Amino acid sequence: MLGHLHRRIILPPSVEASSPNGKTIGAKTGAGFRSRSEKVFHRSPMQVQQQRHESGKKIRNNNIISPSTMNPQLANFILEKTPDFILHPKTMSDTEFTLNTGAKIPALGLGTWQSAPGEVKNAVSHALKVGYKHIDAAYVYGNEDEVGEGLAEGFKSGIKREDVFLWCTYHSRVEENLDLSLKSLGLDYVDLYLMHWPVPMNPKGNDPKFPKHPDGSRDLDTTWSYTQTWKEMEAVLATGKTRAIGVANFSVPFLEELMKEAKVTPAANQIENHPYLPQQEIVDYCKDKGILITAYSPLGSTGSPLFQEKEIQEVAKKHDVSPGTVLLSYHVARGSSVIPKSVTPSRIEENMKLIKLDSGDVKALDNIAKTHPPNRFVSISDSLISNRLCEDFDGPDDGEAMDRV
Repeated sequence: MLGHLHRRIILPPSVEASSPNGKTIGAKTGAGFRSRSEKVFHRSPMQVQQQRHESGKKIRNNNIISPSTMNPQLANFILEKTPDFILHPKTMSDTEFTLNTGAKIPALGLGTWQSAPGEVKNAVSHALKVGYKHIDAAYVYGNEDEVGEGLAEGFKSGIKREDVFLWCTYHSRVEENLDLSLKSLGLDYVDLYLMHWPVPMNPKGNDPKFPKHPDGSRDLDTTWSYTQTWKEMEAVLATGKTRAIGVANFSVPFLEELMKEAKVTPAANQIENHPYLPQQEIVDYCKDKGILITAYSPLGSTGSPLFQEKEIQEVAKKHDVSPGTVLLSYHVARGSSVIPKSVTPSRIEENMKLIKLDSGDVKALDNIAKTHPPNRFVSISDSLISNRLCEDFDGPDDGEAMDRV
């Protein structure tokens, strides 16, 4: 568990032992004589335990390195001289990808969508505490103030702003909405700013998030194009308020149109992605253009049937992990970052247990889509959104509001 790493250095009970006549004998034949290592350490095998502050600083004192186990001075000497990659080996949850800007983005992030009021602050704070370095936020979620409070707690504990990758998305005027997000988050900049949908809504409508007509249909601005919005995104990039810009929910046709006019290639495209909805065409296109895919809703919905799929169960059994671990690891294996949402501390920690899937595992999960029709857990539809938007994406259209990245 990152943030509370416990690592142990185990030395052999006895590499060599010295007999009274000066001859070197094996450990097993040297009964009654302590080896050179055993002469230094009170017990064998020697174990050095190391903990970390939440800030990541090493703690070295006699309460952690017990005198009854070993010589404290030598223990500290060993800790000082041991390379950090040995004391703190990287895990799969430390995996990073490189954006086309050159910036690093952690493969695993914390999603904050649909979290009840009062839950997000603690979720973000706990995630940072145990080692998350990537937080997904959005103005439309209505909880950026709590995300900001959670970040503040993390920074107060010693976590550095530059060590956390934070992005947000908007639904209104580009720079105006970014300023609102930065104020709520308590930040001077975000690492990535996304265009939420390739659908312009009326910024002068009756709601700052989801303006509607009297008949309940979505109030869209038909005089404005998302390519014009992208130009404003490029302009806000120059202000330094965001380090990179990207898109969300863009199909290949929308990306192709955008790329014709874009001066800056999107750094990322955040889409719903899982074995029921692999969206391989979009994934391949983005990979070719150097656009990172980020998968949202990677586990499906609550009680998702994904967990019961035979292929997922078999891969989970093979690696002795949960189906959820397999589903999250699947995206990393495909070269995508992934942002599972949770407010439960144990689940937040469980989601960090990523594993390395081999090509056979990935192929098994890819095959699920061959026997199942595309299944979208988050609808992209709305009563006034063009049919083209729905047709460009895999999956059924069930008419739900598009309030999710």
